[in-house]
Amino acid sequence: MGLETGMLVKSKAGRDKGHIYVVAGTENGYVYVADGDARPLCRMKRKNIRHLQPVFRMRLDAEPEDAAIREIIKEFTRQGDMSLE
Repeated sequence: MGLETGMLVKSKAGRDKGHIYVVAGTENGYVYVADGDARPLCRMKRKNIRHLQPVFRMRLDAEPEDAAIREIIKEFTRQGDMSLE
C-alpha cells in the first residue's frame, strides 16, 4: 500500500518518533510530510517511506493547507485513540 497525499501517518523512526503528520507529497521512495505547526507546508520534512506508518482511520480530503492539517491532527489526537487501524 503506497502513501498518498492527504493520508495521516505516524513516524516510526527518528527524533520525531510517534509524531503524527499529513503526507503532502511523494517522490522516489520518500514522502514530504507536514504537521501545520512545527513543520508547515513551507518547511516540509522529507521522510523515508519505511519510517512511516499510515493511519487508515482518517484522511485529509481538502486541499492541503496548514490550518486544515492542524485541525485534522488535532481531531485525531482528541479522539484519544492513537491506534492505527
